[in-house]
Amino acid sequence: MQQSLWILLISTASVAFLHALAPDHWMPFAAIARAQKWSKPKLLWITFISGVGHVGISIIFSVVGILLGFSLARLKGIEGHRGEVALWLLIGFGVAYMLWGIKKAKEAKRNKVEEEKLKKNSLAVWTMFAVVILGPCEPLVPLVFLGYNYGYFGVLVVSLVFSIITILMMLSQSLLAFMGVQLIKSDIADRYSHAFAGLVIALTGVFVMVMGI
Repeated sequence: MQQSLWILLISTASVAFLHALAPDHWMPFAAIARAQKWSKPKLLWITFISGVGHVGISIIFSVVGILLGFSLARLKGIEGHRGEVALWLLIGFGVAYMLWGIKKAKEAKRNKVEEEKLKKNSLAVWTMFAVVILGPCEPLVPLVFLGYNYGYFGVLVVSLVFSIITILMMLSQSLLAFMGVQLIKSDIADRYSHAFAGLVIALTGVFVMVMGI
């Protein structure tokens, strides 16, 4: 393998590592898992499939762009716009989930609370999955373009390295954050766990947007 390709792969791994440090890649999963009392395997599974979708969509987008002859600048512009939309959706989801959590905490009838909880669990998971997939891996696009200089083999190895590092980071950080928030034990934290989760998710979106990560 050419030395220049090795340098590209090392750069890809570094960029993927830094990119995945952004809290929107792991904090929402830990917050939802704590609120809905997921097991660790369930947290890891949902984070994994979300990570695959997250990087997979950007890889497909980049390859299709190359095949159609789009310029790198055009693709980055589209990805940037898609990223803004995803962050607004993340913030909106967090606010909506927080309001539902407050309502749930104030419910007086136990059977009504449990019935509603079962309906909302599935909705929250699918919403989070959709939001994460919509969120683009913006740094991946130029890396795929650089990989194309080495043919489709270069595109493949760059995509694999970026995907593996990103997903492993998402899994490890989600698990560590989940284990951390589980240490918080109080009646208020349990009662308002969904509201707190929604607040954390919304603030995560705001933080990433303000920092421009």
